[in-house]
Amino acid sequence: MTNLEKINEILKSDQSDVEKKEAIMKFHENDLADVLLEMDQNQRMKLYEILGNEIVSKILSYVERIDEIIEDFTQEKAAKIIDQMDSDDAVDVLEELDEEDRSAIVSLLEPEVAEDIELIHQYEENELGSKMTNNFILISKNNTVKKAMRQVIASAAENDNVSTIFVEDEQKKYYGAIDLRDLIIARDTDDFEKIIKTNYPKFYATDWIEDRIVELKDYGLDSYPILDENDHMIGALTADDVTESLDIEMKDDYAKLAGLTEEEALHEPMWTSVRKRLPWLLVLLILGLFVSMAISGFEDIVATVPLIVFFQSLILDMAGNTGTQSLAVTIRLISDQKITKKEICKTILKELRVGFVNGLILAIVSFGFVLLFLFVNSSIQHTAFDGIQNLKISGIVGFSLVVSMTVCSLIGTVIPIFFMKIKIDPAVASGPFITTMNDVIAVLIYYGLATLLLLNL
Repeated sequence: MTNLEKINEILKSDQSDVEKKEAIMKFHENDLADVLLEMDQNQRMKLYEILGNEIVSKILSYVERIDEIIEDFTQEKAAKIIDQMDSDDAVDVLEELDEEDRSAIVSLLEPEVAEDIELIHQYEENELGSKMTNNFILISKNNTVKKAMRQVIASAAENDNVSTIFVEDEQKKYYGAIDLRDLIIARDTDDFEKIIKTNYPKFYATDWIEDRIVELKDYGLDSYPILDENDHMIGALTADDVTESLDIEMKDDYAKLAGLTEEEALHEPMWTSVRKRLPWLLVLLILGLFVSMAISGFEDIVATVPLIVFFQSLILDMAGNTGTQSLAVTIRLISDQKITKKEICKTILKELRVGFVNGLILAIVSFGFVLLFLFVNSSIQHTAFDGIQNLKISGIVGFSLVVSMTVCSLIGTVIPIFFMKIKIDPAVASGPFITTMNDVIAVLIYYGLATLLLLNL
């Protein structure tokens, strides 16, 4: 039985609304969010009535296509539900609405809620401040253990993010944090100052997510303080926020790997998808034209030795594959914010050596196979086997593999590092972009060497 069937069974039962609510609340909010999208409007309205605004607000924070659900409510009702949400969830919901509905609902929100939403909205979407929530507990360092415990208990009714309690000093500046467990086991007579972790990690609202996401992940904490430029705590970043941000960064990098300017949504309009894909395709078209022009510059060697064209794709494919491998290793390495210049240099030298050794091994293998192919081809075509020229062609293929794979390994390593240094996301160097660049280089090496050995000697 699916969750939808189970929920409908509860709604149709003879139980009281209170009993139905208790039964439905045994489901996780995320599962209920999925069920909402499967229900018709009448079923949803009945569910809203039983659960109430506070529970519905928690469920809506998990709904992905919120614009389909928000139509169930009047603007007044929607405002009352959003009033119950954490500020970051409220912002996510409002951003899914069109400008007219968003403005109307914001005007109906409680002033305090509207102020929190406005605070988050002032930060760009790639800054930590855009992901923070007002769901945190902040107390003064001038407390006793007993007094602090009372404040936490009083605040817990309105804040479910209570595992970490944040502390400010007399100037209202961030001072440190306390684990709830440490506060619970502390004795009333203990020095309150001693249980405060003054070196607890802190972050600023203007910090870029991509610069801090690895650090946030490595700490693995339940909650992080987000500060303004004056060191006042203005929000908190929860573990869920970090997971969501990490997911977004991974999707963003994956999109760039595929040559997109940004991630595509499943239900977005066709022209929106075209707009996201077209910019990189235009760049790749220009690079592709360079490959074509590079090949056209070697028409003499192609006309003289047509067989040389047979092995072009071999050189291009192996060069591109090698560059992409080095790129993947390098991007993974530089995603660690603590990497040193020495480690970067070691990586470059290592990838250069790996590219050379792999190229040398494959060159030896390809030399034998190309020579065998040329011998078999001449037999099939009933033409004389030109040993000297075929040895040259085999040697050109092998030597081109060594050089192109070595150079492309170097490029696959250096380009993302260069992009990182000039503050451009290294992921833009990935996928089709670097493959096309490697094609240009491999073509120049292969046909240049062929021209040198087969025409000029």
